[in-house]
This record gives sequence, C-alpha cells and structure tokens, in this order.
Amino acid sequence: MATLQTIADAIGVSRATVSNAYNHPERLGDELRELVLATAHQLGYPGPDPAARRLRQQRAGAVGLLLTEALSYAFSDAAAVAFLHGLAERCEEREAPLLLLPLAASPEAASSSVREAVVDALCVYSLPDGHSAMAAARGRQLPLVVVDEPRAEGAAYVGVDDRRGASLLARRLAELGHRRVAIVVPTLVPDRREGPVSRERLAEAAYHVDRERIAGFRGQFPDAEIYECANRQEAGARAAAALLGREPRPTALLCTTDELALGALPRARGTGVSVTGFDDVPAAERAGLTTVRQPLREKGAIAGDLLLEGDVREVILPTQPILRGSTGARP
Repeated sequence: MATLQTIADAIGVSRATVSNAYNHPERLGDELRELVLATAHQLGYPGPDPAARRLRQQRAGAVGLLLTEALSYAFSDAAAVAFLHGLAERCEEREAPLLLLPLAASPEAASSSVREAVVDALCVYSLPDGHSAMAAARGRQLPLVVVDEPRAEGAAYVGVDDRRGASLLARRLAELGHRRVAIVVPTLVPDRREGPVSRERLAEAAYHVDRERIAGFRGQFPDAEIYECANRQEAGARAAAALLGREPRPTALLCTTDELALGALPRARGTGVSVTGFDDVPAAERAGLTTVRQPLREKGAIAGDLLLEGDVREVILPTQPILRGSTGARP
C-alpha cells in the first residue's frame, strides 16, 4: 500500500513535503503540489487517514447523544424525532457528525460506552436520576448539555415548564366539569413494569419530567389514579382498556405523552371519555388530540447551539395547552 514515504521516494522529496501537499498546500508551489497529487494518484494513495489526523489533534469532530432507549426509539417516537431533527440541523450547519449512543442495560456497559465514545461534546437526553452514564459523561469533562433530565451542576440545560403545562391543561378539564380522572404515564422506574401505581411506587419515580407532569395534573385532581406502562401506543391502548373497564370509570384520561394518548384514543372513542396528551407531535393534530404543545424541534436546535458554542446556560421553553376534539364536557 502506498504511503507518504512511498510518494516522497518516487518524486525525490521529503516526507514532510508530501504531507504539506495535503495539509498545508500554501507551503508548496502549484507545480510541486500538482506533481505530488498526481504521483499519489498513480500509486493508489487515497490521502491522509482522517481518523488518524483527529487522534493526533485529540479531536473527534463529533457530538454524542445519549439515549436511554433502544436506537430504534430515536426514529419511532415522534417527540424524539422532532428533537433529533432540531439537534441534527445544528450539527449539520457546523459540519459536526452526530453519534447516537443508546445505553446498554447494565450500568457498567453503559458507563463504558460513554467513556469510550470518540466525541468532543455530549448531549444527555432524558436519563433517569442516578444513571451511571451521567456520572461517566461528567467525568469526561467535555462540553455537556442535558435535555429534560436530570439536572447537573456545571452542565447546560434545556427543558420546558412541565408542571405548569400539565397544570394549565388540568384546569381546562376541571372547567369542563371533570372530577374523576386517571393519569397514564411512562414506566416510572426503568424496569418495564405495567399497572396501577401505588404511593410507594410513585415515591420511587426516577424521571424528573414524569414527576413534574404528574404533580401538575394532581394539583387540580389530587385523587387521580396513576397507571404506568411503556411509552408506546400499544401500551397506551392497554392502559386505557384497563382503566375504562372499571366502575366507576374515569371521565378523562390524562396521558403524559402524546404517544400514550394516541394509543388510548381509539379505546375511548364512543364512550364520552376525554383523552389528553403532552408534546403536540404532528399526529396529535391529525387525530384531534387535546394536548400540551412544547417546541420540540426548537429544543433540539437550542441544545445544539449550547453544545457547539460551549455555552453553559439554562433555557426553559414555554408550553401551551391546545384544545381539540378529544376532550369535551363531563358525560
């Protein structure tokens, strides 16, 4: 295989001269540089190894995004897709590759994947409290931005006022006469459990966003039952079936994500039971879903700006209840 030295020997110049033809062309005359490049082409030399160059410079040129879910989640959950779109746009503008890091189930493997990732900056997207990957990310002392959760001293933060958004939506439901509601939430602890949530289980909730949205709903409906399941539409449908099969059944299902609400909506249709979500993904408007709008794409773009500029700030974006046909007066 041809190397810089092979080319140098063929022309009768130094290895440094050949290197300058690629890395510092201003140091060579046009004629000599063209001779070097033509000889390299004849010998089959593809050019300097970009990975080796980054190692020498101690820079990867890439941004790492930490996900607690499987990699497929980033492309199947509409809220995650919108956030990823905004972040990817910023990385694309700065010509910074984006490396997705889905974290392994074992704490040791998750920490190892973070420590070994060849990146210059890290974005943490919705990790639970106390996750080992967060400690590993902070230990690398790279620019760090946390999106939604968990808060970390010294790291930039981007999120929304989840409690206020949920509270405003709950108030609209109360104005419609609802008093007996149930809350459907993604699994509160990363153990894949599905079913009613006890007081003890609620105290163990590991996700800041879940705690805030539940608190916002329960500020208006303190006795609301809570049901947890995977953040998937099929799980939302099962939760709705379980809750609507009880007597007395709730008159409204308050889901803490649109994904859960879109699964619950077909089960509630024709019963008079209202259904609400949170996020306002594109499918929510098509389904006529009442929800809380948050600027998902803007959230990703701001996270990218903070990350690529090394800016350590906290940015809290606004939320807004959006009333549509999935809610109505209490039956």
